[in-house]
Amino acid sequence: MSTTTRRLTTAQALVRFLSAQYSERDGVRHRLIAGTWGIFGHGNVAGIGQALLEAGEDTMPFHQGRNEQSMVHAAVGYARQLNRLSAQAVTTSIGPGATNLVTGAALATINRLPVLLLPGDYFATRSADPLLQQLEHPVEADVSVNDTLRPVSRYFDRITRPEMLIPAALNAMRVLADPADTGAVTLALPQDVQAEAYDWPEEFFAERVWRVRRPAPDPLELAEAVRAIRAAERPLIVAGGGVHHSEAEAALKALADATGIPVASTQAGKGSLRHDHPADLGGIGHTGTAVSDDIARTADLVIGVGTRYTDFTTASNTLFQQPGVRFVNLNITAFDAHKLAARPLVADARTGLEALTEGLSGHRVDAAYEAEYRAGKARWEEVVEAAYRAEDSAVPTQTQVLGALDAVVGDDDVVINAAGSLPGDLHKLWRARGPRQYHLEYGYSCMGYEIPAGIGVQQAAPGTPVWSLVGDGTYLMMPTEIVTAVQEGLPVNLVLIQNHGYASIGGLSEEVGGERFGTAYRYRAADGTFSGAPLPVDLAANAASLGMDVIRAKTVRELRDALTAARASERPTCVYVETDPTPTAPPAEAWWDVPVAEVASRDAASSARERYDGHVADRCRHL
Repeated sequence: MSTTTRRLTTAQALVRFLSAQYSERDGVRHRLIAGTWGIFGHGNVAGIGQALLEAGEDTMPFHQGRNEQSMVHAAVGYARQLNRLSAQAVTTSIGPGATNLVTGAALATINRLPVLLLPGDYFATRSADPLLQQLEHPVEADVSVNDTLRPVSRYFDRITRPEMLIPAALNAMRVLADPADTGAVTLALPQDVQAEAYDWPEEFFAERVWRVRRPAPDPLELAEAVRAIRAAERPLIVAGGGVHHSEAEAALKALADATGIPVASTQAGKGSLRHDHPADLGGIGHTGTAVSDDIARTADLVIGVGTRYTDFTTASNTLFQQPGVRFVNLNITAFDAHKLAARPLVADARTGLEALTEGLSGHRVDAAYEAEYRAGKARWEEVVEAAYRAEDSAVPTQTQVLGALDAVVGDDDVVINAAGSLPGDLHKLWRARGPRQYHLEYGYSCMGYEIPAGIGVQQAAPGTPVWSLVGDGTYLMMPTEIVTAVQEGLPVNLVLIQNHGYASIGGLSEEVGGERFGTAYRYRAADGTFSGAPLPVDLAANAASLGMDVIRAKTVRELRDALTAARASERPTCVYVETDPTPTAPPAEAWWDVPVAEVASRDAASSARERYDGHVADRCRHL
């Protein structure tokens, strides 16, 4: 081993180390940490900030954010667009800068998407104690606010001595590059340690390649899965986000083509097949299509591929109703593969699908079953057409906004959404043309994700038209990264839908007996409720004030023209539309369990509880 060393601060060493890390899958190499987002304060300006300045843009590109949570969202959008093969880091000061990371970290970990978090921390030496923004704990002096990141991180370490960085940094890269274990990774950096010098071994800065595995299925598990599929009369594939992360779309298509097994998709998995593939049934679960949910209720075998089986997918365990229904779960994590008492097939999605296709050679579902689901698919297409149809002179409804966008986008455009009523409408209605077109963050369903994620996607795929769809509630949560898009010259397109409140939760509130309490953006009326006139908030003017080009559209024709102009623009552009609130989305085809007050004096809640009790009776335990 060489004894050559290089004297650098801890922060300088970390930046140099990160610049030499690569991932590799299928012989294709990516920078593992492709850039660093940052907002500077006293907890990182003289450490990581100085190190980034000294390293320069060629060594570690720097991106200036406006909100710490937004920076994580941008990094997550970047990593998802690149199939988790490349990630970004986020540096913050101590105190509120660090705690602002928590929501973004939870989103990343829940969605199994890599991001490296580098929050500043209090002095390791305690030479200044208490410090500005320090949380003093009377009986646990080693606790800092950064400990809030522990439960939402896949790996966490606090670097209290420079030499601790070496094993911690290597472990951080291991987790970020591991498809079965990835998520948010946190290295808490006391601000004095960031600036402390150390003689680092040169080997620490050598180029490292972290190979992203494609583990093959165990032969016995594979044989059991093949036997189960061959024996099934009504099998159904549920495609989750793991199909995209593994770049397994072609393998899934090959299996569907060969066997005729239909494919329904979760929010994360939509686009695994093109919308016009004969076996693609669209979304599944509470926000799924009628054909997907009808087939799911009668399926005797459900084949999950890269899915976590959230309650939206299973309709809170009321969807899969066939007596004796069984599950085969192909997943790279054993934790997910064993859900619903399934036969596990622990493997990479693409490798596992290819093995299943080979093992099922010559097998095909009954022709009558194919005819049944294809007829259901055709009927649902008529529902989509009806929801999208609109007169040119009409004020558009929300689904007609999607219809106008559907007419404008190309196969490679990326449509981003995360929260509100739009995810349900998109899951039911959107015609996904490519594997990366449908970008829904629904693991955490985090309001404010869409705009910064659009920036991350644009960074990952320059030249790709990107559409961030937001309602007024989401926009007001986090519009700040518009400034970043303008600063970086990233032509993110923002479709801003004004409906004067939290429309999605308002509808849910009405269903569960909450009577839309606290969900409208209106003046307070004489009776104390928020039932007065709509607030005179001009969100289009706000977006313009932050540097965006803004196009206001009042009719369907104006909306199509505005979307076309935005797609052609080379600047960040906002298309603003106030929608007709008339419901035009098809109703939910499956239930979602939101507990209702068991005792109430108001009729709305009492009636909602009666409906709730009726649905609960359908809940299954799959054992």
